[in-house]
Amino acid sequence: MKTVTTLILLALFTTLSYGQEKELGHDITITIDNVTSNDGHVLLGLHTKDTFMKGKGIQALKSKIEDGKVKATFKNVTPGDYAIMALHDKNDNERMDFDSNGMPQEPYGMSNNPMNFGPPQFHLAQFKVTDKDLNLAIRF
Repeated sequence: MKTVTTLILLALFTTLSYGQEKELGHDITITIDNVTSNDGHVLLGLHTKDTFMKGKGIQALKSKIEDGKVKATFKNVTPGDYAIMALHDKNDNERMDFDSNGMPQEPYGMSNNPMNFGPPQFHLAQFKVTDKDLNLAIRF
């Protein structure tokens, strides 16, 4: 009986010890403080070089806008190179709208806040996740 009790306690403590391990990734908290209206939502995508400008990315968030500000967090991001794209989806159609000449109708921004003309480029928005949580500000 003593052996059975010892085995049960050992199994219980082993299981509980695994539950205390920290997740391997880190958090990336994004703030945007210059949203022009509270209409719609802000869509955010966390991208690798392979997913950049090709869809929603490896993680996607949809955030409410309060008083022209947004705060959202990507959770459990493993170390590596990433870029974040943000879109103020004013009409909540879950996509960017364009003029007939191809210019965006809705505000957007990227990590590092590059000021470039032409399509967004990964290397301009790229940042590195290493061994700590990050706080990034994006401007539209």
